[in-house]
Amino acid sequence: MKKNILIIGLGLIGGSLAKALMRHDNALIVGYDTDALTVRKAYKMGIIHRAALSLEEAASEADFIILATPVGAAKKLLQQSRFWNLKDDVIISDTGSTKMEIMEAAEQMDRVFIGGHPMAGSHKSGVEAAKDVLFENAYYILTPGLLAEDSHIDELKSLLSVTKAKVEVLTAKEHDHMTSIVSHFPHLIAASLVHQLDREQANPFTRQLAAGGFRDITRIASSDPIMWRDITTQNNGMITAQLNLWIEEMSKLKDLLEINEEEPIRQYFEKAKSVRDQLPIAGHGAMYSVFDLYIDIPDVPGVISELTGYLAEEKISIVNLRILETREDVFGILVMSFQTAEDREKAKACIAERTVYDVYIS
Repeated sequence: MKKNILIIGLGLIGGSLAKALMRHDNALIVGYDTDALTVRKAYKMGIIHRAALSLEEAASEADFIILATPVGAAKKLLQQSRFWNLKDDVIISDTGSTKMEIMEAAEQMDRVFIGGHPMAGSHKSGVEAAKDVLFENAYYILTPGLLAEDSHIDELKSLLSVTKAKVEVLTAKEHDHMTSIVSHFPHLIAASLVHQLDREQANPFTRQLAAGGFRDITRIASSDPIMWRDITTQNNGMITAQLNLWIEEMSKLKDLLEINEEEPIRQYFEKAKSVRDQLPIAGHGAMYSVFDLYIDIPDVPGVISELTGYLAEEKISIVNLRILETREDVFGILVMSFQTAEDREKAKACIAERTVYDVYIS
């Protein structure tokens, strides 16, 4: 018997999830979006089997309902769902980046709710950017609600298995605390660094120097402001706690600089290097990331086309590429970005075999 899966919200995440779930032979993927054009595109692209003409009717037929919308919209949908004629054994989930608010809203329901957060993304958006491989090797966090039993969690895990994501179960509080440290708070730091650069008026050339390392470490400041406004307000308590810890850390660092003794400053950088070097390289973390490969290249005409030509011959797709020209310690670095770790490894082997350039993963 086919499982009926309703996905509400057919943007990048909802569309990619629908496309990945198509791998199930016994699943009927039904899509709904407030934008009728998006639904038509999804159907024509083969991302969904059927478009939902009536949300309430589609929900009443669903075995799984996935709310692939911003958290605010998902909370409103949960309120509406109390008046829908849902199946008794339906499992409802979401894809939001924060979990405590949505889990609190779900406590008012009489159906099983399991919060979800697929930690994957793209520099593109919309249903046109949907990819069935988006979640491969990415963490997919589940936060079970009060009515969720182990059997319900296992059912949802089974459904998500075809995405090839790494599914982990946490409490909503654990999720929001962890993501505040490694995702939400770093966005604030990146944004604050850009604001600090923007205040630099005395030497306009500073902006030109920012084209290398500074642009890299502040990349996430270019993310959608509306999305990050919502995340920041929804996880305000956790993020504020991290900000207070950061202020303490900056105070300690300020003391180090004012004393200005070489050995304590070296130890500070040494510890940071040691901790950072032990972080995992492979796989997705809490922030959207692609898989970067670094190549030291000479400044000669045709070198980039040479490398991309080699990759094209071996049918290795590149997501993005850029040159780091202005950094304090290195120069002449080509950075190639790939969708998966496998593509990056293939590219590394290809370039190492065909050229004498240094190729490495930072």
